[in-house]
Amino acid sequence: MDKLRITGGQRLNGDVIVSGAKNAALPILCASLLSADTIQLDNVPRLRDIDTTLKLLAMLGVRQVRDGASVELQAEHIDSSEAPYELVKTMRASILVLGPLLARFGHARVSLPGGCAIGQRPVDQHIKGLAAMGADIRVEHGFVIAEAKRLQGATIRTDMITVTGTENLMMAATLAEGQTILENAAREPEIIDLAELLIKMGARIQGHGTDRIVIDGVERLHGAQHTICPDRIETGTFLCAVAATGGDITLHNTNADALGATLDKLREAGLQLELGPNTIRGHMNTRPKAVSFRTTEYPGFPTDMQAQLMALNAIADGTASIVETIFENRYMHVQELNRLGADIEIDGNVAVVKGMPELSGATVMATDLRASASLVIAGLAARGETTIERIYHLDRGYDRMESKLQAIGAHIERLSKEQA
Repeated sequence: MDKLRITGGQRLNGDVIVSGAKNAALPILCASLLSADTIQLDNVPRLRDIDTTLKLLAMLGVRQVRDGASVELQAEHIDSSEAPYELVKTMRASILVLGPLLARFGHARVSLPGGCAIGQRPVDQHIKGLAAMGADIRVEHGFVIAEAKRLQGATIRTDMITVTGTENLMMAATLAEGQTILENAAREPEIIDLAELLIKMGARIQGHGTDRIVIDGVERLHGAQHTICPDRIETGTFLCAVAATGGDITLHNTNADALGATLDKLREAGLQLELGPNTIRGHMNTRPKAVSFRTTEYPGFPTDMQAQLMALNAIADGTASIVETIFENRYMHVQELNRLGADIEIDGNVAVVKGMPELSGATVMATDLRASASLVIAGLAARGETTIERIYHLDRGYDRMESKLQAIGAHIERLSKEQA
């Protein structure tokens, strides 16, 4: 397995081009199943999760052409409606083929998903919603099996706010008969991006970006071209990195409006920010200040930025309290940060971080996607050499992170299995 080796203590200076959002691209790729026509996508990030999704779509029969950050998909003829465990086990977002397959073809057999081991993240809300739309749906032998002649519009109120649940049900509702109302819907920018693609395909959707989405079903959807929105989590990760190391970086192809709570906390930590139409400049010349926060659904502080800001707090002046309310097992990076010299204690879903004047390099292990990013940030700020193992987690969600960091002055290199 590849590793990252980081020699810390270097200030970051220069420009970074932010890639397309992983969490927008994955449902948008799956939306290609809703039409027999060609879907042209641009700004698609080069990630392991994207590769896995494209393999899954190819197995289902979706024809595809990939050229760098552009992907062309056509699902005119589908060979299978089964998403097997071999592919689904590595990525929870694979459940997003369930709604489109059921809505367009009337049947789907999708393995229960895997992904990062950060909590249960059950799919029961997807099942509940599709059942309300008239699907005969059951779980057998590790598969979700669904059938419906044609889905029927319904009013669905999920028991909790679920991003993938909102996406799955919204996609399914585009081809249902009648009107579907999603109450308690997720409001993330990635939901808006998916809805905008579906509207380009001929869907009738209102209210996306609010907690009440109304979808009037249509007979068929057609082809479209769409550019994936910028990755707000990648943007926030690089801003945490410069806040931890000091320096001056400008992020391009990004959208400050999607990062409200993250930018607020980084300002509170002392990061100086200048916002442009598609750029964010961050510069830091002092030790960061400790920042307390609570993760919550958008537009609150995102759980996907919790680990990165924790790494920043580990070297900050003061003590911070972090409350994780989304996933019950998302503190696995704490013991690895403590190996680098951090002082973090956990009590239930609360982490107390006492900022240290300095971290020291060590060998650590990535436990999930965002934990990987926190260890990179800590390694960049630490004295000496840090080796991060199991970085395949990082490759699931960050497009060539070490190359982008090298370009702005970080001493970081990837070690292949042979080199390691």
